[in-house]
Amino acid sequence: MAVMEISIIPIGTASTSLSQWVAHCVRILEERGVKYELTSMGTQIEGQLEELMEIAKRMHEQPFLRGAKRVLTIIKIDDRRDKPLSLESKRQSVREKLNRKA
Repeated sequence: MAVMEISIIPIGTASTSLSQWVAHCVRILEERGVKYELTSMGTQIEGQLEELMEIAKRMHEQPFLRGAKRVLTIIKIDDRRDKPLSLESKRQSVREKLNRKA
């Protein structure tokens, strides 16, 4: 399992607001039924690497389908193969370390 963070930014739109563009991209995730978390600066998704790459491509294309002429997409992937990885396991690992005494 891998975790991907993706930010899709249409450039040169009529408004400085991006929420409507984000909503169209997030709809793809809901249709696919993948686990995701929307944050203020991007969306985090967990799944198999091949599926994540396919989803990223569909999300990147979404603003073009809605009239954008240029789109900037930023992707970060954490693909760990030595043990299971999930959005929750990453958070839990940090929480455990915060609770330890130095």
